[in-house]
Amino acid sequence: MLQLSNKRIVLGVTGGIAAYKSAELIRLLTKQGADVRVVMTSAACEFITPLTLQALSHNPVHLDLLDTRAEAAMGHIELARWADLVLVAPATADFIARLAGGHADDLLTTLCLATNAPICLAPAMNQGMWRDAVTQQNCEELEERNIQLFGPDEGSQACGDIGPGRMLEPEQIAAKTAELFSMDILTGLKVLITAGGTREDIDPVRYICNHSSGKMGYALAEASAAAGASVTLISGPVQLATPERVERIDVISARDMHQSVHDRLAGVDIFIGCAAVSDYRPAEVAGEKIKKDPENGSEVLEIKLVRNPDIIASVTALDQPPFVVGFAAETHNVLGYATDKLRRKKLDLVVANDIGDREIGFGSDCNEVTVIGKEFEEPLPRASKTVVARQLLQIIARCFKDKQGVTNNTESAGCLP
Repeated sequence: MLQLSNKRIVLGVTGGIAAYKSAELIRLLTKQGADVRVVMTSAACEFITPLTLQALSHNPVHLDLLDTRAEAAMGHIELARWADLVLVAPATADFIARLAGGHADDLLTTLCLATNAPICLAPAMNQGMWRDAVTQQNCEELEERNIQLFGPDEGSQACGDIGPGRMLEPEQIAAKTAELFSMDILTGLKVLITAGGTREDIDPVRYICNHSSGKMGYALAEASAAAGASVTLISGPVQLATPERVERIDVISARDMHQSVHDRLAGVDIFIGCAAVSDYRPAEVAGEKIKKDPENGSEVLEIKLVRNPDIIASVTALDQPPFVVGFAAETHNVLGYATDKLRRKKLDLVVANDIGDREIGFGSDCNEVTVIGKEFEEPLPRASKTVVARQLLQIIARCFKDKQGVTNNTESAGCLP
């Protein structure tokens, strides 16, 4: 499992002999799914080359605080905002002292002051330096500021001494890093989400559509990525920015969306059908704009409609379907229609929402839903779609794990539909 899937880690490398271990640490972090950006101090470059760490991280290495090229691409403030975690390994006695003193005289210390992300240090120094009272005081001060220390370990050192001060092995640091994100409920899972409405052409000018803004689906995609999932978002035409860490596929019609979903189902763990897919499309699409008769004010235009493929039903009909969550957007008898949809389409969960209420309907920034399974209903109170998305994912993750437990002959917590 990719324990660090979608996680953004800034790895700081300072000037100690243990810097050579940073190469293996980068390999282990990226193997677990992390996106690693390396920041090196000038002293670190004396022990290992930036080119080596660039090759392993697959990203440019950041070296200088006042590098105009770096600032144009991803400057130190952007890098500070980008990070989910700042990990400094090795962290020398000098770096620890400068960080404790609030210095900002190079890129790495400046970034540490600017970031809101957690900071972790893997100390590496001579045993005498580690035992020194000032170093211990600096470490205590950093821990009081919620900066976590990984290690150090004890053993033989490059200088020939034996004692505390050795940097933990890369495997240990990678494991401790993964533990920091162990509460991410979708870590390592592959999630496919549909969002927005679809358009069905009448002629080259006109089309049939609905009022879906895509906001709920996009909120779910953003929340899924933040929860550690690898997320693909298949979107109808909307006016929304792509959430970070999400792969977006744009489609137009229901048939386009149907094809795109099935093209990308391989390996998917959870499918969330949040799109407002057009149930019907014109049987024929005119090749040219349909013109009205200027002499006939009572003219009637008749369009024959045919059914579109049912995307969610086609997913649940697979021999080995993923965990499937549907949405039921209704104007009346909301829970009744949603429960019927759960049964007919063999869904794992259905999310019912009343689009007749304009404050939580299409285009609104808020939502109020009820999650329905086979033997339970769980209402979620009115809140922003961002908050509702996070609450939905808690339920989805819980029920997904319950279903996996049943599949593996373990106990269920009763979420299974």
